Amino acid sequence: MRFNVPQFFKKKEAASDSEQQPNPLLKKRWSAVLSWGITGVVVVSLVAVGLWLPDKVGADAIPTTTVDGSNGNNGGVLGSLPGYVPQVTSEAIFRNTDHHTDIAADYRTAAVEYTVDIGDSIFGIAKQFDVKPDSLLWANEETLSGGVDYLSVGMKLNIPPTDGVYYLWKEGDKLDVVAARYRADPEDIILWVGNDVDITNPDFKPGNYVMIPGGKGEYKQWVVPVIPTGKNGAVQTLAGPGSCTVMGYVLIGTGSFIWPTGNRFLSGNDYWDGHQGIDIAAGEGAPIYAADNGTIVYAGWNPNGYGNLVMIDHGNGYATLYAHLSAVNVSCAVGVAKGQVVGYGGSTGNSTGAHLHFELRYGGGTINPWTMLE
Repeated sequence: MRFNVPQFFKKKEAASDSEQQPNPLLKKRWSAVLSWGITGVVVVSLVAVGLWLPDKVGADAIPTTTVDGSNGNNGGVLGSLPGYVPQVTSEAIFRNTDHHTDIAADYRTAAVEYTVDIGDSIFGIAKQFDVKPDSLLWANEETLSGGVDYLSVGMKLNIPPTDGVYYLWKEGDKLDVVAARYRADPEDIILWVGNDVDITNPDFKPGNYVMIPGGKGEYKQWVVPVIPTGKNGAVQTLAGPGSCTVMGYVLIGTGSFIWPTGNRFLSGNDYWDGHQGIDIAAGEGAPIYAADNGTIVYAGWNPNGYGNLVMIDHGNGYATLYAHLSAVNVSCAVGVAKGQVVGYGGSTGNSTGAHLHFELRYGGGTINPWTMLE
């Protein structure tokens, strides 16, 4: 069945549809109002920030030093803020200046005295006080006679405050001459705070120690003669009671060298200009082995700080030396094979603890054992 809708109903529906259509003019008017409202909020916010921020920041951090506000808080970012008004005052705001420089607790400007204890070595002491071994050696030339093997328990050492030469100033010394002798800059000596001198008129007093930072002393390099050869000037009495004259070689070395101990690490000093061998870890009574075939040319006590000593001539220009032994296991002028026990670890002579002082010599001088040991 089909119904006909009256005409007045259709007109009313049409009118309702037209009422729901947006009015373009009204929409434009509301957009303008909203835009002006947002703009107003932004302006008010900027003005508030401009009035608050200069007071807050300027009072805490930015000094105003002139009446017209031309210095300090009148420029930069603050000066460009909306609503900013320079703070005008006749007094400057200053921070407290701390002229004291904080120095690390372990920073030293003066030397300290150290008493050598059991087990000490120049390398170990130097590491403990954060200085180089040569600086420690130069600071104690008279005590150590320029050689680390003269270290002994109970000995008093000067520990320099920094690397360089700790020098005892003498009568007649001149700054430029002393600086040139130790290859240092005179200005560095004057400015070193521990020397405590007037930089405008430096006056170093004789009898006082002066730190020469960065200075370099002279190394007293020598090979202790333990066998009388006629060339080194040593005779039987100077070389030591364990020395002997060898008429010929019993065994000839191979030219390669094994480690003379069961350990392959140091317990003391390494090889360097002030130390002609390496100190290998070897406990009291530990077996010490011949590094290569050769002939014994020294076996016994040595008065030059080595204590009980064995030296092997390998007949090919090389010689090896084993020092501070607790006991010697070989006799003079006999042949030994590579790996044969020649003695036992100890701490005789100038030694602060059991270890093996091992030297490798060639042609009358020493070479670094690290380059030859297999």
